[in-house]
Amino acid sequence: MCSREVLGLYRRNPDAIEAVDIMAADFDPAAYGLSVEQVRAALYGIKADGSITVGMASLREAYRLAGAGWMIGWTGWGPARPLSDGFYRWFARNRMRISRALGRSDDCGEECGV
Repeated sequence: MCSREVLGLYRRNPDAIEAVDIMAADFDPAAYGLSVEQVRAALYGIKADGSITVGMASLREAYRLAGAGWMIGWTGWGPARPLSDGFYRWFARNRMRISRALGRSDDCGEECGV
């Protein structure tokens, strides 16, 4: 997730979510049963019970836990779900190019598969 988005959710409810920087030198995705390729391709959420969410499901859960589920809850309903989930997958594949086009820098460059 965008660091600004994470910060905004954290400010809403600091005890609700914990964000992990997948680009940190000491990050080991194997600790979560995931590979480097997986965590760089999509947003993963690890729930308190150990279950894993991916993509838009992770965003919906993070917003819900932060008390802001109403903001994106609609993306999980009826015809909106496949559309929003599909848009998320497209965005995840192109996020670094989009960020650069908007004038934002990236710290991982080629390591992110750009």
